[in-house]
Formats: sequence, C-alpha cells, structure tokens
Amino acid sequence: MRAVKTAIVHDALPFYGGAERVLAAMLDVLPGTPVFTLIHNRARLAGTPLQAADIRASFLDRLPGVYRNHYRYFPLFPIAVRSFNLDAYDLVISSHYAVAHWARVRPGARHISYVHTPLRYLWQAAGAGRGALSEEFLQRIRSIDRAAAGRVDAFAVNSEWIRSVIAAAYGRDAVVIHPPVDLERFSAAPVREETFICVSRLAPHKKLDLVISAFNRAGLPLAIVGEGPERGRLEAMAAPNIRFLGFRSDAEVAGLLGRARAFVHMAAEDFGIAVVEAQAAGCPVIAFAGGANSETVADGATGVLVPEQTAEGLLDGLARFDSIEGRFEPARLQAHANPFDAGNFRAAFRSFLNWNLPSGSIPG
Repeated sequence: MRAVKTAIVHDALPFYGGAERVLAAMLDVLPGTPVFTLIHNRARLAGTPLQAADIRASFLDRLPGVYRNHYRYFPLFPIAVRSFNLDAYDLVISSHYAVAHWARVRPGARHISYVHTPLRYLWQAAGAGRGALSEEFLQRIRSIDRAAAGRVDAFAVNSEWIRSVIAAAYGRDAVVIHPPVDLERFSAAPVREETFICVSRLAPHKKLDLVISAFNRAGLPLAIVGEGPERGRLEAMAAPNIRFLGFRSDAEVAGLLGRARAFVHMAAEDFGIAVVEAQAAGCPVIAFAGGANSETVADGATGVLVPEQTAEGLLDGLARFDSIEGRFEPARLQAHANPFDAGNFRAAFRSFLNWNLPSGSIPG
C-alpha cells in the first residue's frame, strides 16, 4: 500500500502563538509534511519547533509591512490561498482561523480541517474586527466562506464552544480535539507572589482594556506579558501598578506563571492554551465565563469564572477570588490540566487522520 501524500495549509505564520503550537504538534505526527501559508515571518519563528519545517509562503510574504499587520491585505487572502498548487497531495489538512480551508484541493483528494475558530468578525461578536466593512460585503464573504466549508470532508475543532460556532455558521458537526499543552514546562513555586498576570496577544478581542480598567480601580499589581497592535493604547490607559513585560520566552513565561498570585483573562476564548498553562503551573485563573473558558476552568476549584464581561464584573471576580483564595491547591490545579497534555492531542489527531484517510496509509 502506497503512502498517502499529505500537505498542511495554515493561515499565516506572523509569530509563534497558540495556533502555531497546534501546527507544531501536527508536524510531530506528520514529520516532513510541507506547510503552505500566507506569510512566513522567519525571524519570529527562530528557535521554535517550526524553525526547520518545510514552509512555503504565498506571494503575500513579499508585500511591504505584511509582518506588522497582514490583515491589511485581507482582500488578497482568497487569491493567495487559492494560488497554492496542491495537486500532488492525496490528503490536505487545513489549520484555519481565517481562510486556509478555502484552498483548492484536486478532485479525488481528501480535505480535512482543524478549526481554531471560523473567521471571527464573520461569525462571532458583532463588530469585532469589522471596521468599516459593509454588511453587504460581510454577507458576501459569509456566503463564500460557507461554500468553502461545504467542500471540506471532515472537521475537527479545539473546543465544544467552537463546535457550536461552526454548527451555526456552516451547518456541520465536528470532532473536538483540544489543543496541546506542554505540561512538562510548568511547575508551581513554593511561595506565590502578590502580582496577578495576563499572558495574551495585545489585540482588541482579548479585552485587556477591561482588565486594565479593573486593576486601575483595584490598585492591585498586574504584569501583562505579550505584544500586539493595542500595546500603545493599553499602556497609555494603565496606572503605575500595571507593568507591561512585552514578549517573553517560554521559560520566562513558565516561571512567571509559577509564581503569580492568579492569571486574569477576560476574552471569550476559542480554547485558550494560556488558561490551561496557568493551571499547569499551579496558578488559579480568574476568567470571563464565555467561550471555552468554562471548559477549561473549574469554577471554585481551579479558578473563578466571571459572568459579566465588564470591568465591574472583573472587580466582583477579584473580590470573590480573595474570599476563597485558600482553596486553590497547586496540585489540584495541575491535575485539572493533565487531560490537555500534548501527548493526548497527538493521539487524538492521529485517530482523526486514520478515520479520514483516502486509500493508502499515513507514514510513521
């Protein structure tokens, strides 16, 4: 039986984030598989598991300023992703939060998709990232996006929350395969510090403005780890009790989480790898109850879930956390994170591949 030729189409590689950790774990299962992507920021992937991967970028990679904000070229995304020549491949895996599933697959090949989220400003919170786009334009893109999804043979998703989103958006069911968390990186320090922590891309949908407003009023120490287009605005609104630490290495983040008093997160996450990482470091979580956060945080046992996505809601959550802080035992939090181990992802992803193989076999 001949080996199945596989390819992965991943939306973009501007930096090494949650979706890229999933991609690296896919390549652990399918080593040597070529990755087709809109852009490839080699500098930001240096020293990561993707540094030596076979990555093939589209023409967008050569356009000015594309690494600073590739979404400025969104009108070209469909042309770029459809320009990939995938005729040589029997099985194409799209890893998508935007348009990777729009890729053209030859007749007779099989196309399966791992969905981090359907394009957020089309299918989730009204107004998120839409800017001046007209509703007529959005309806047209929704129609094209839904048609592309209709050509996918099978879906996997990162959470039950996203399973419900694609059911509403595409009318399709999916297998839930939680993203991989490298639990071995994390450990709890013997004594926790007084500082709360956020680890997040500094983007509008992460709702860090709500976090800063609440901590400005509470006066509690907060460290924010991450970079993104919102940094300047967020720094301008932050009181002196809030520190911006910028980009930090995986080892530094693990150390910070291991010492922090609690991890704070007010975004409605599609999954939220950092939320699980915090618990793996024995760090309790204070998070908005929306999205997949309720799938990864046990309210009152590994953290506090906040029903209202506002600064006032977070202040109430901080008060509740203070009143029950003593019950958050690091060993209990770490045990709660165990099901999200990277090895479990690899096993589930391999099973998903085997269920959806064309004739032939996956090497390895």
